[in-house]
Amino acid sequence: MPVITAALMNTRPIRFYHRGAVTEVTGVAATRSVLDWLREDQHCTGTKEGCAEGDCGACTVVLGELDAQGRLQLKPVNACIQFVPTLDGRALFTVEDIAALGAPEKLHPVQQSLVDCHGSQCGFCTPGFVMSMWACYERHQVAGTTPTRQQLADDLSGNLCRCTGYRPILDAGQQMFDRPAAPLARQPVVDALQALAQDVSLHTPEGFHAPRSRAEFAALRQALPQAQVLAGSTDIGLWVNKQFRPLSELIYIGRVTELQRIDTYDDSLWIGAAAPLEAAWQALALDWPALQDVWLRFASPPIRGSGTMGGNVANGSPIGDSAPVLIALGAQVELQQGEWVRRMPLQDFYIDYMKNALMPGEFLSGIAVPRKQGGQLRAYKISKRFDCDISAVCAGLWIRLEGDTVHGVHLAFGGMAGIVRRAWGAENALLGQPWNDATLQAAQAALAHDFTPLSDMRASAGYRLQVAQNLLRRFWLETRPVDALPAAALSVWEAAT
Repeated sequence: MPVITAALMNTRPIRFYHRGAVTEVTGVAATRSVLDWLREDQHCTGTKEGCAEGDCGACTVVLGELDAQGRLQLKPVNACIQFVPTLDGRALFTVEDIAALGAPEKLHPVQQSLVDCHGSQCGFCTPGFVMSMWACYERHQVAGTTPTRQQLADDLSGNLCRCTGYRPILDAGQQMFDRPAAPLARQPVVDALQALAQDVSLHTPEGFHAPRSRAEFAALRQALPQAQVLAGSTDIGLWVNKQFRPLSELIYIGRVTELQRIDTYDDSLWIGAAAPLEAAWQALALDWPALQDVWLRFASPPIRGSGTMGGNVANGSPIGDSAPVLIALGAQVELQQGEWVRRMPLQDFYIDYMKNALMPGEFLSGIAVPRKQGGQLRAYKISKRFDCDISAVCAGLWIRLEGDTVHGVHLAFGGMAGIVRRAWGAENALLGQPWNDATLQAAQAALAHDFTPLSDMRASAGYRLQVAQNLLRRFWLETRPVDALPAAALSVWEAAT
């Protein structure tokens, strides 16, 4: 019997740590959401459903897993778009678990602070806030630090409140660190997860497959080319919840340790396809500090903690925020089919709207980003909301000057066409020219020939074109050889103080 066929027949229960013990689950659909399982099967109704698309945070729960050093790491995720089989080998914490961590018959410091600061009104969103705040609380308890008010706001950017307002919630976030500590007892969780790590790869009769190695994943992908590759479920979860698309078979990349790695080499940064968005953006920002803003504005912590940069790139959305930055940096994608591996520039990976160069049975295994190439990089995101919103236009702009002359330039835009792509005409207008106002105006005019944007609910075509031209001017103001604008002049936070 072929190895893959035998593996597919070797099914076992989904096993994860929940409510102080290892839980075994069988008979659930591959796309059953964690939220539905909690509310309908376990009657843990504290976790709420708001948007069912990972946007409001009412359903926030916290997942625990071990890092490479065996330490417990906690991250908030949206239960509405996470599938139950992805819990395998992990720990699940919900709002029902939090009070038990406080003193006997008392609320946890997170909850008590929300009560005392009047941080809840209708209360529907409160359990999600509690879980995001608890993840923040635990992280800082372990590190021995206290977050600033802005750091708290960043941690809560994926939780929406429509009646209380955010001031008392942030007050509670600060006050919770002033109370007697009530940390999670981590060792029992670590012991359980270490035991679960010994389990064989998960295959369920309902069509969910979670290989543990890159070779096993590649073989499964080749054997099941019709199956859908699942990463963070931040997009596929919406296919199920909003489009009611049937997905008969899923191959989950989230347990392939080799593809979760981010490796830094002298000439390149390697981002595995299963590496979380949070870790990927952090690694990019170490080389390019100017990416800090777009990193924090990429969706929300629950989305960045579960979604992957590989998934964001492979999905190919014309309004995905990773691709413009990566294309501007000259990134390449690594594609694998069985044992055969090839690379291509990311800018050539996209063929048409939601169409890419992947062949049947092939998958994106990683992204290679050049390092130490010099030049200046900026990334700009324009959206209706500052936090946790989808871009109307996103731009990744890189330029290398010699003196005042443009010797290299990559201008990549999302939201301007059916795919993310470079503005070739504008680039040609800049190359070999002095980086001055006249050259800038020529490049701005060329943008009108590079793109024919569409009008939709996020922006009109005319607005998008004007924004792209204005962003190019901002880029010039920041990078021009003489009298470039200082960082303080470009920060909304600096302007507010």
